[in-house]
Amino acid sequence: MLGYGFMGKAHSRALHATLQLEPPLRPRLVSISGRDAGAVEAARAELGWAEAVTDWREQVHDERIGLYVNGGPNALHAEPTSEAARAGKHVLCEKPLARTADEAYAMWAEAERTEVIHACGFNYRFVPAIRLAREIVGSGELGEIVHFRARYLQSWGWGAPPAWRFDREAAGSGALGDLGAHSIDLARYLVGEPVAVTAVLRTYVEGHEVDDAYAATVEFGNGAVGTLEASRLATGRINHHAWELNGSRGSLAFDQERMNELEVGDARGFRRVIEHGDWWPPGHAVGWGDTFTYEYLDVLGAIAGESRAGATFEDGYRCAEVCDALARAAASGAREEIGYREAA
Repeated sequence: MLGYGFMGKAHSRALHATLQLEPPLRPRLVSISGRDAGAVEAARAELGWAEAVTDWREQVHDERIGLYVNGGPNALHAEPTSEAARAGKHVLCEKPLARTADEAYAMWAEAERTEVIHACGFNYRFVPAIRLAREIVGSGELGEIVHFRARYLQSWGWGAPPAWRFDREAAGSGALGDLGAHSIDLARYLVGEPVAVTAVLRTYVEGHEVDDAYAATVEFGNGAVGTLEASRLATGRINHHAWELNGSRGSLAFDQERMNELEVGDARGFRRVIEHGDWWPPGHAVGWGDTFTYEYLDVLGAIAGESRAGATFEDGYRCAEVCDALARAAASGAREEIGYREAA
């Protein structure tokens, strides 16, 4: 794995947890990498990896490694991940897959060319309540889907120390790629492909080179319309990720801060459905970190040949096309249509 910060901890914890759940393959944590030798060694000891290295190239060419996990900054997604794929390693890369759609497309094309399993880190797809929502939508129970609205709000951007997430070259975008990518992916997962957008992006904090917040409208290929917004400056919001979907016969609503609950609505109003998977007895909830464990069980199943990865580089690329279109719409002040490329 490349990276040992926040995402490094989440992925490491999840990998260890899979060992208790009869995974299709049993992972062994071989190597963790980062630029700071002292920090990455401390992370190795804390997170349970066998070795620590300061050059990701050592990992890419390590014959013991079969799955390469990229949890590094956005600017370090493309080169190490593609090089790992060329070396025949399966790859899991955090979202956003890349800083631009062009960069993401090249990663997807390389992973397809080398025929490795590829997965993009859209962990919210693996929330049991969201899986249930997809089943309900797919069943036709909600009728014609007409609306989707999502918001992802955090507040840590005020007064935050300088970091790569505020640097355009390192991050590509701000709230749009960091938070909005999750909402865009769930819009695709639950409703369908966006085909046109309008948007406003704003930077409020001096020294930030990327957007602090965005708001957008989206049109879907099936005729549904939606709104999306995200901010890292929503004071009081810690990790508020919520969405609502409306159909001609019913609705669904979800709030990540109540992640074991799905609100199911009809003409009489909403009722709460508890859905937390099958790990624990009824009434025993799963948490945010468990979404990564579900994600790894999915990836390991794909590597074992039991299924296709639930969120692939194609999903990461298509999300990137939407993000690029939103940035263009904000710059032009006009409606922007979205074009998608097929794998080379």
